[in-house]
Amino acid sequence: MNKVTLETIADAIAPAGLIVRGGFHAEPADAVPPIPDGRATETVVLIGNAGSTMWDAFQSSNPDSTLKDPLDSWLTPQIATVAASAGAHPIFPNEGPPFIPIQDWARRSEPVHRSPIGLMIHPLFGLWHVYRAAFCFAEYLELPPRANIASPCEACETKPCLKVCPADAFGPTSFDTAACLTHVQGIDGGTCRDGGCMARRACPVGRQYLYPRPSQAFHTSAFMCAAKRRFGVPQ
Repeated sequence: MNKVTLETIADAIAPAGLIVRGGFHAEPADAVPPIPDGRATETVVLIGNAGSTMWDAFQSSNPDSTLKDPLDSWLTPQIATVAASAGAHPIFPNEGPPFIPIQDWARRSEPVHRSPIGLMIHPLFGLWHVYRAAFCFAEYLELPPRANIASPCEACETKPCLKVCPADAFGPTSFDTAACLTHVQGIDGGTCRDGGCMARRACPVGRQYLYPRPSQAFHTSAFMCAAKRRFGVPQ
């Protein structure tokens, strides 16, 4: 990769269905770690996906379903290869502890806001997006100004996301993981288990980016496995 720009990064990650999610110039308050060679990080560029494009690319790759984490096994090497070509150090949100403050970095990069159910909501993508990696550069990259767009939740009077959860797992300040897990793996949990979180699906924003049903089921299964590990439930 020659001169590195957001456009060249976007072109390199597009075959995996990924997109550039914006970036920021690191300041001490951002708690961005240095590059492994000791240089300070000057620029952070976030990489992620929205809608079905990444899932479509993943499925087209004929993934090995026998792997413990088939999606990460397919995606992580591709992200690492692009980062190396761009001269960046990649950091993944699920690496840790310590974990990077990915939601804080997301808010620095683009107009996303915390929704009533805790997920970050984007004015276009709604709740149907994810941050997959942060590219840390020792160099100063030119970045467009961050758009200043209010949270769509502020104009949402009915807040359907807070009314449909059959496990009543969403509290004012916390999420009851145990209650969610108990419901999803129970006899009445098929709707959430096979179609994805009902609270997430109730949001009216970004409906055109809704994940396809197989993707919803895949990610719900991954959530259940992670929740079981957290609570020591046998797999």
